[in-house]
Amino acid sequence: MSSPINGADTAWMLISTALVLLMTPALGFFYGGLVRGKNALNTMMMSVSALGFVGLAWALVGYSLAFAPGSGFAGGLSQIALAGVGVEAQGSIPHVLFMAYQGTFAIITAALISGAIAERMRFSAYLIFITLWSVVVYAPVAHWVWGGGFLSSMGALDFAGGTVVHVNAAVAALVAAIMMGARKDYARQAILPHNVPFTLLGAGLLWFGWFGFNAGSALGANTGAALAFANTLLAPTATLVVWTLLDLRRTKKVTAVGAATAIVVGLVAVTPAAGLVSPASAIVLGAIAALPSYFGLLWRARTRLDDSLDVVAAHGLGGTVGALLTGLLAEKSWGSPTDGLLFGNPRQLGIQAMAILVVAAYSAGASWALLRLVNAIAPLRVSKRDEGLGLDVSQHGEEAYVRGEGALLILRDALPTAAPAPLAAAATVGAAGSRS
Repeated sequence: MSSPINGADTAWMLISTALVLLMTPALGFFYGGLVRGKNALNTMMMSVSALGFVGLAWALVGYSLAFAPGSGFAGGLSQIALAGVGVEAQGSIPHVLFMAYQGTFAIITAALISGAIAERMRFSAYLIFITLWSVVVYAPVAHWVWGGGFLSSMGALDFAGGTVVHVNAAVAALVAAIMMGARKDYARQAILPHNVPFTLLGAGLLWFGWFGFNAGSALGANTGAALAFANTLLAPTATLVVWTLLDLRRTKKVTAVGAATAIVVGLVAVTPAAGLVSPASAIVLGAIAALPSYFGLLWRARTRLDDSLDVVAAHGLGGTVGALLTGLLAEKSWGSPTDGLLFGNPRQLGIQAMAILVVAAYSAGASWALLRLVNAIAPLRVSKRDEGLGLDVSQHGEEAYVRGEGALLILRDALPTAAPAPLAAAATVGAAGSRS
């Protein structure tokens, strides 16, 4: 008897898994360029570390809770530590490949949260939080929508993660930003990106990886993947054009940071709809998505909410708009299991709204509880001194750009205990002088 595993589907999913994995270091460049130089490595490490901590948690516990047979709320424990997950078919690809592909989603979803708490969260506390969050929050939500849970049974549409990834992470980010409070310099002095080319590079690599994120969610080399691929190209183009026109009208200038943000917003918005709407609808979706995120970002900048890198505006509003527009624009003739409101099914819009609210409520409550728990184990926030010095030095003992007090403190800490007194004293005095 021939194997049900399809070689072309397997090859495409191997590529897609690698593409999505690339998105996490790409996110590190996107976020890392937006912070001050003294926090560049720390911000990038928040993405890189998710590859290890969340990836391992996914293999040990998360995958089972998301995709093993279970209840409507969560999967069971039958596949803990990947028990029974081998090279047998899962659809038309090996089961172990399906697990790996889904694991890359868990990793980047947790990493997205870091943008809201950049430049002030203790790194050890962050590691504990994202590890627990990936198991307690992400895995059950993935089960609800993709693992046969209650939102799936209700008919919610989410092709590649509008609610599971973006709304989920953005709500957790919002809760974390509120609980952490603003950076000590927020609203007192300009906090400017230190390396905009890094941010542009990150946006470009994210777009590249997103073809695996969306088209890979068809789980095979098929027409659904081709449609999702085309829509992943088209929607951000429309978002970028609309964002540019808004910038020109408002300030008569077009910023590179704005362009990079627009690309991400368009990608976020098309994610839930990628394989469910026509290419023309994807363009409309991308154009519309620019508006709430653009003006949401401007509104946030006038408040005391220090969502450092605007996770809520880009991912929260982008994901919400994309999920709702999926309920308007989905078409059976383009691969959707049901039509949206504009094609004769007004009920679908209500289902989409309900899914957003349920995911947002659960993510908010569970994230708040986890942050309180983590704070009891390891304080969430660094000291004011460490925040002023920069998290590169205080949390990692190194700098992206070696200079000033950080370099002197690294030198002093690296000296052997029995270092010549004049050299140790020079490092100590130099560090003290650079603070004065």
